Amino acid sequence: MTSQYTAITQQNNGWWVGWIEEVPGVNAQEKTKEKLLASLREMLKEAIEFNRQDAKASAQGGYTEELVSV
Repeated sequence: MTSQYTAITQQNNGWWVGWIEEVPGVNAQEKTKEKLLASLREMLKEAIEFNRQDAKASAQGGYTEELVSV
């Protein structure tokens, strides 16, 4: 399954900085735009996996998983 997210990027004092608009806390800073986008992708994957694990741990078993589309 492929999902799309929006990266907000800008160049600032020789660095590229960026944020994933839909996921708070996913941000990065790199010397090139290409490296910035790669870092944002990796951080987004890690954040989503962490959130999945956290949600399952909070449910403490006996849960079902449902797909939700917006």
